[in-house]
Amino acid sequence: MAGKQCHDNPPDLDSGAGVGRVDVLGGLKSYVIGSPDSDTAVLIVSDIFGFEALNLRRLADKVAAEGYFVIVPDFLHGDPYAPENTERPIFVWLKDHGADKGYEEAKPVIDALKSKGVTKIGAAGICWGAKVVVQLGISEHIQAAVLLHPSFVTVEDIKAVKAPIAILGAEIDQTSPPALLKQFEEILDARPEVRLNLPFKVWFLC
Repeated sequence: MAGKQCHDNPPDLDSGAGVGRVDVLGGLKSYVIGSPDSDTAVLIVSDIFGFEALNLRRLADKVAAEGYFVIVPDFLHGDPYAPENTERPIFVWLKDHGADKGYEEAKPVIDALKSKGVTKIGAAGICWGAKVVVQLGISEHIQAAVLLHPSFVTVEDIKAVKAPIAILGAEIDQTSPPALLKQFEEILDARPEVRLNLPFKVWFLC
């Protein structure tokens, strides 16, 4: 959530939310839920408000209910963006929380999942997290990717991604407006080998 619409409507945060638990995996404190015996995991990368967002944990719980082991790492290290802190606007906060750093920190998490017997890993990235996920899809650390109203994702990223991918955009999004999403759609239309079998739509998520 890097756009003004989301800054004006931050989510509720609750460290005790969800029916899962907080554990450490790959060196990161993470919300985890689902069968530890599952060979298929879903890595969810949060937006700028972090892994304690109430709706994010509800989403993780729903995904786990479908039979997946789900992990939501704290890539922000307990430092989610706080819109009310006028002394630290988003462009300052982002200097401490670049997506490149999140990408590097995701690798040990993926290694830890594999060490537990997981053989298939999909990842979903929400806004800020979408950039992390698309980088994982480019480097083939994951087997499938979903981007939800992505921020900072470029045409070049979509051209380079190797993992099957689906993109769910928002109706009103200054960082990934419909014109940019249309470019993504056209690229994926020409690359059926990486386009997931989902109809590309501008979904209304915000």
